[in-house]
Amino acid sequence: MIFSRSRASRVPVSAPAGGGEAGAPRHVAIIMDGNGRWAKARHLPRIAGHRAGAEAVRRTLRAASKFGIECVTLYAFSSENWKRPEQEVADLTGLMKQFIRAELDEMHRNNIRLRIIGDHRAFEPEAAAMVDAAVARTAGNDGFTLVVALNYGAQDELARAMRTLGAQVKAGTLDPAEIRPELIAAQLDTADLPPLDLLIRSSGEQRLSNFLLWQAAYAELYFTETLWPDFDEASLAEALASFGQRERRFGGL
Repeated sequence: MIFSRSRASRVPVSAPAGGGEAGAPRHVAIIMDGNGRWAKARHLPRIAGHRAGAEAVRRTLRAASKFGIECVTLYAFSSENWKRPEQEVADLTGLMKQFIRAELDEMHRNNIRLRIIGDHRAFEPEAAAMVDAAVARTAGNDGFTLVVALNYGAQDELARAMRTLGAQVKAGTLDPAEIRPELIAAQLDTADLPPLDLLIRSSGEQRLSNFLLWQAAYAELYFTETLWPDFDEASLAEALASFGQRERRFGGL
């Protein structure tokens, strides 16, 4: 199970004594990297790493709820992941369906809203239908928000936003001079979510890999050597402590 039924025990994270001014993040995004390397180091098949990664998701979401984070966005399947072997894609799809079956009832009981960014309908019909049903069932919930990026790529997201605005310009309903960052942001998959505060990447890699490129413009970035299957409450607490020590100026002084 991801969440305990009691919401009263949530503990807001504050900046450490003597730290900076960032305080607690409302919205945290995570690039969950290192499942394959975790499995390889243990002479296990890659699917074992992905299963261990699913357990890390459960641990991390429990911790995020405990720490008072409002929204967590997970990079579960990128638009580039289709290049992986067919069997691995099938394994990942199976894990996604298993996760929904195991966790949806509890998520709904605990007022958790599930949101999807990207085009999940590219998955096989049963998986896509399960995702649609899970989103619909939790749509009215207003507690913690879990956002899952499925078949998501930030460059594609921006291209879709530009096509929408371009069509409005072509139709004569939008003056190009009126296009501002706020108007672009309103066309993105994340338009109804809190601004991104902290982006975490596990496994030691230090790149965004086409994830939330627009949204990360002023997000704090945190990179850890920990492989994703080993990520836990202590790992998240370390990331939040680092965030709390940072002074966020947003281009100002």
